[in-house]
Amino acid sequence: QVQLAESGGGLVQAGDSLRLSCTISGRTFTATGWFRQAPGKLREWVGAITWSAGTTYYADSVKGRFTISKDSAKNMMSLQMNDLKVEDTAVYYCAGHRFGGVHMAAGYGHWGQGTQVTVSS
Repeated sequence: QVQLAESGGGLVQAGDSLRLSCTISGRTFTATGWFRQAPGKLREWVGAITWSAGTTYYADSVKGRFTISKDSAKNMMSLQMNDLKVEDTAVYYCAGHRFGGVHMAAGYGHWGQGTQVTVSS
């Protein structure tokens, strides 16, 4: 059974840092990604990483502040979030990529349950 599980969310203040983890079990993926969804908004792609080369991709809104990494031995992906802003508040999801562009949610299967990140001003 394929499972992805996020952890590490919480309540922080603007300017703080937070690190999310995504534990993957049951299979490996050629790429995995992070998405987020704020109340009343569509799910937004945050970034992705390829597991062979470790190439990373980021949305413009987080570029320079967020860093995605992976631990192949543990089959785990992380999202280091620095200089958090109030607009980063959302439920964050990790997902395994199946096809198409890594920025498109439709190309992902096997989503985690999400972890809440709340940034206060």
